[in-house]
Amino acid sequence: MRVRISVILSLAAFAVAGLGATLPDNALATTPASDVSAPVGTPLRLASSTLLPDYKGDFDHFAVDVAGGRLFLAGEDGATLEVFDLGSGKHLHTIKGFDQPHAPLFLPDVNRLVVTDSGTGMTRIVDGASYRIIGSIPLVVGADSMLYDPSSRHMYVVTGGKNAEPKMAKTVVSEVDPRTGSHIGDVTFDTDFTESMAAEQHGNRLFVNVTGQSTLAVVDKKTRNVTANWPIHGAELNAPMAFDEKHHRLFVGTRKPFRLLVLDAANGNTIASFDAPQRTNQVIFDEANRRIYMAGDDYLGVIEQKDADHYQEIAHVPTAKGAKTAILVPERHALFIAVSPGESGAGGKVLRFNVLPGNGVKTVAGK
Repeated sequence: MRVRISVILSLAAFAVAGLGATLPDNALATTPASDVSAPVGTPLRLASSTLLPDYKGDFDHFAVDVAGGRLFLAGEDGATLEVFDLGSGKHLHTIKGFDQPHAPLFLPDVNRLVVTDSGTGMTRIVDGASYRIIGSIPLVVGADSMLYDPSSRHMYVVTGGKNAEPKMAKTVVSEVDPRTGSHIGDVTFDTDFTESMAAEQHGNRLFVNVTGQSTLAVVDKKTRNVTANWPIHGAELNAPMAFDEKHHRLFVGTRKPFRLLVLDAANGNTIASFDAPQRTNQVIFDEANRRIYMAGDDYLGVIEQKDADHYQEIAHVPTAKGAKTAILVPERHALFIAVSPGESGAGGKVLRFNVLPGNGVKTVAGK
């Protein structure tokens, strides 16, 4: 029997997350959290909440410019890329001209952004100084999920499938040089739904969540051949994923039901399994603190890695309905969460949490 551990933030700190809903419709504010010490054992402490009162629909993924102090968020349904100050959380700028942006990548050496866009504009290139769209990378339409591989300096973009117009029965993972726009090659999957990826930095394997088939494909990065196809056991619709290459562990989120699976990266065997928040759309591995974060409705689930084979749930950190995507910025000891309002009329929010080091003290809430 697995013991469920839960750590709850202080009410004073958590109240900030809902504060933006009380602001007037024309307000655009960053609200700092009260300077209240976090309870013992809390892995995260709310630092600020930034409200975008007029935003409707869903956000998608983040990117970060650490040196320039900027945070970028794809406004999937608003057809925008939102820019924030990395330190204060203040909203700085709205970049328009997209169709349905999903995943931004910031390249600091050229001060450019590459943004996957599932509309006819495909994958857009944005100048990081002027915020102008200066080009595009022609791929199969329906660009969605994206992974940047530092070892090759290439990116992988999921295209086609259900996001294409008209819809396609297959998805294509395209390898691209984001600095030149060169299209290197493709891997095609016989499903209309392929999601997140992970890449070895000291090996040649690319892991791909083939969501529509509930399998995890292993691809040789050099040949782009699929070398293995691992079934997902005990759940379906594997979507978000993170990777601990040092310990050879994959952290895979599923949607039917919402679970987190810890898989052996050598063979796909399941090591551990945990409940995940509803509509989880982001799984993050915090290597420094040996934690896994799961972003979904109402709370951020936090799993502690004891060692490669042993894991323990240590916290449910309150967030909000629609808090489905996130980014960890280790250089700032910060984690940002995007709160999508849907059609509620409440406006969007970005929550900034300070990441606190583990101290070994936990509160048992139940079994």
